[in-house]
Amino acid sequence: MAKVEILMPSMGESIFECTVLKWLVNEGAQVQVDDMILEVATDKIDTEIGSSHTGIITKFLVKEGDVALIGNPICEIETDSDVVIQKVGEKTEEDYANHLEKSFEEIVSMPNLLSSSASRFYSPLVLNIAKKENISQAELDNIKGTGFEKRVTKDDILDFINSKNTPKKFLSETPVIQHVGEDQIVEMDRMRKMISKRMVESKAISPHVTVFMEADMTSTVNWRLKIKESFIKEFKENLTFTPILIEAVVSALKKYPGINIQVEGENIIYKKDINIGMAVALPSGNLIVPVIHQADKYSLSQLAVKVNDLAKRARNNQLKPEELLGGTYTITNIGTFGNLAGTPIIMQPQVGIMAFGVIRKMPAVIETPDGDLLGIRQKMVISHSFDHRVIDGSLGGLFVKEVTDFLENFDTKRVLN
Repeated sequence: MAKVEILMPSMGESIFECTVLKWLVNEGAQVQVDDMILEVATDKIDTEIGSSHTGIITKFLVKEGDVALIGNPICEIETDSDVVIQKVGEKTEEDYANHLEKSFEEIVSMPNLLSSSASRFYSPLVLNIAKKENISQAELDNIKGTGFEKRVTKDDILDFINSKNTPKKFLSETPVIQHVGEDQIVEMDRMRKMISKRMVESKAISPHVTVFMEADMTSTVNWRLKIKESFIKEFKENLTFTPILIEAVVSALKKYPGINIQVEGENIIYKKDINIGMAVALPSGNLIVPVIHQADKYSLSQLAVKVNDLAKRARNNQLKPEELLGGTYTITNIGTFGNLAGTPIIMQPQVGIMAFGVIRKMPAVIETPDGDLLGIRQKMVISHSFDHRVIDGSLGGLFVKEVTDFLENFDTKRVLN
């Protein structure tokens, strides 16, 4: 048998490191290819890592709490294979070293931040914890490291902090609960901290403008009711409104590519692919946005299956990191919660996001050749928030009008295939 190393796989173009949360197997365990062996956290998602080989795990090379670089070995495995497969497009160790050096230089160049000593390297995570906990350079240099090449890990510095009887536990996975009189103070979990940070950043980056339109959804509602049962029988999936809404947005993006863009400095990037993010509420109350890549390539039935699959796996924490990357436009179906309308915040670096309100029966004026009538129609409010740096009111308004027209003129005789 050959002894090879399992590498930390790529998790997307913008992710260069992750935090090791928990080993899912023990040393000495027999595993098959794609068996889940490790749980990790990035700044986007908690996910599980599968084994790249079949064999026996002989040694862990990273510990729980360590920050592991993408492309670096995480464990050793004895296997019948003599070849370590390098995945296509995987960055070299030099690429990751250069990125880590750049990240480190950015951190130590900031005022009041600690740095690596002449003989010791500290990860950006450790330096950030040290800064927040007011740990001096001398104290940091004296912490015994248990990581690779005796580097200080997150657990090492947290143990040091706890040994000083510091009541605050930085980055603790278990919420810190305090009671002040009858008030209860609960520390944000990691995901809520990320959401909070990104929402504030988005409002600071993009001058948000939100426009609203009321859509008559009667044709769409009637068609869905007519086809709902047969769809379940044929595709073994529920047909929700979400894939229909996504199809409407995709159609509008094709007509108005100036919405499917990103801003980079003083340049506007027109994205070739249409990748639709869809907001999913998690059982914890947090929000996550999986992405349907090249959504314009899907039929409506394929979209329905994809939407249900992503939503289910999102709620069960089973998404892959790449399924959260690369979105070019996002939708959120706030009508699920009975909301009439909202002013959603843009997912950077996108320039627009659309919220769909609850569909409800409303009295409406119906125009006929014989005159106007008063009737009951299924109405929904659509709101479109856009980045006013690059999208003016005319384009922002025409885009939401295009989505509205698509839904109002939905073909009630449509047949799915």
